[in-house]
Amino acid sequence: MDCISIKNLEVFSKQNVFDGGNSLGQKFAIDMGIFFDTKKASLSDDIDKSIDYDSVCHFINAFIKGHNFRLIETLAQRLAEDILIEYPTICEIVVTVKKPWAPVGLPIEEVAVTIKRAWHTVYLGMGSNMGDREEYINKAIKYLKENYKIEVVKATELIETKPYGLEQQDKFLNNVVKIRTLLDPLELLVLCKNIEKMLGRVKTEHWGPRPIDIDILFYDDLVIDSEDLVVPHEDMKNRSFVLEPMMDIAPYLRHPVFNKTIKEMYTELLNQNSN
Repeated sequence: MDCISIKNLEVFSKQNVFDGGNSLGQKFAIDMGIFFDTKKASLSDDIDKSIDYDSVCHFINAFIKGHNFRLIETLAQRLAEDILIEYPTICEIVVTVKKPWAPVGLPIEEVAVTIKRAWHTVYLGMGSNMGDREEYINKAIKYLKENYKIEVVKATELIETKPYGLEQQDKFLNNVVKIRTLLDPLELLVLCKNIEKMLGRVKTEHWGPRPIDIDILFYDDLVIDSEDLVVPHEDMKNRSFVLEPMMDIAPYLRHPVFNKTIKEMYTELLNQNSN
C-alpha cells in the first residue's frame, strides 16, 4: 500500500490538559503515515484523486485544539479513528503523538506513542425465522449503519432456506452483509450480540428458532480460535445458506484455513448434497 508521510506537525493547545500537563498549554508534534492506493492519482495527475494533506494537517490541528484527553494514548486513538472516518479513501493510518519536554523531572527530549489503525473488511451472516423475518434483518442492518465505526458496503438479496441442525421449525430468511469497520473482532462480536438482544433474541435450544442471528463469517484474513469467537465461522463449509449469498458478494474470497475460494467450497457442497 502506498503512503503519504507527515512529519513533525506542531500543534500548540492552550485549553487541553494532557497526561498531567498544565492548563497554560503545551506543544505536540505529530507524525503520520497515510496509506491508500495512489495509482488513480498518479496516472491522472489529478489532485482530487489523492489525499489532501493540507486538509489533513488542518484537521489534526483543529482536532487537538478542540478535544481534552488525559492521555496521549487516547489522543492518538481518537485522532486516528476520526481521520479514517473523515477521509474514507484512507485504508490505514499510523499516528505518532510526541510530547516534547514531558514533565518527568529529568532531562528528556520527548515522550511519544505510536499506533496503527485501519479499516477492516468483514462478512456477516444474518438469519431470521420468527415474526417479520425481513424486518428483523433490515433492522439489524440499520443498527449496524448507526454505528460510526461501521460502513455497510453491501447486503445480498434475501434467500429462504430450510432450517439447519434442528429441522422442526419454520424456514429462515438469510443473507450476507459486507462491512468495513474500525472495531476489533471482539468489539464487533459484542455489538452483534447487543443487536440480537435489542431485536428480542433470547437463549433457547441450540439451533432453535430466533428473530435474528448475526455471525461473523470472515474478518479480513484473520484466523481466530478463542472461547468467545471462532473466525472464519467453523461450520461454513456445510452451510449452503452462508455459501450461496457469499457467492453473490465474494465468490473468489479465499478461506484462510481451507485455502479454498467460496466458489470451490460451494461447488463441493452442491456435489456432496447431490450424491
